[in-house]
Amino acid sequence: MDLTIETMTQGTEHYVTLRGDIDAYTGTKVKETLMMLAKQPDATVLSVNLEEVEYMDSTGIGIFIAVMKACKQTDCIFQVNKLSSRVERLFRITGLYEHIATRKGESE
Repeated sequence: MDLTIETMTQGTEHYVTLRGDIDAYTGTKVKETLMMLAKQPDATVLSVNLEEVEYMDSTGIGIFIAVMKACKQTDCIFQVNKLSSRVERLFRITGLYEHIATRKGESE
């Protein structure tokens, strides 16, 4: 399946909605988008909605770890929200769930 990326910026806060699959084929596009936003010096929040991500493999885990580290360098709050059940399970199994601020079921 394809992946769509929707971004919205409100001042220094960036909101991203991902729809589809995050894997080796779509990962580059996801990483480029998220890293660009995370590295903006004035960014205060990077919030990613994963409600419509139907599949994610280890590529996605690596991307989220890299973005989390980039946000720490710029003091930007990185959070994921509305995790699909599959993605939440993957985050919990890998231990990533405890390291990224999550807001399950909340709107952006």
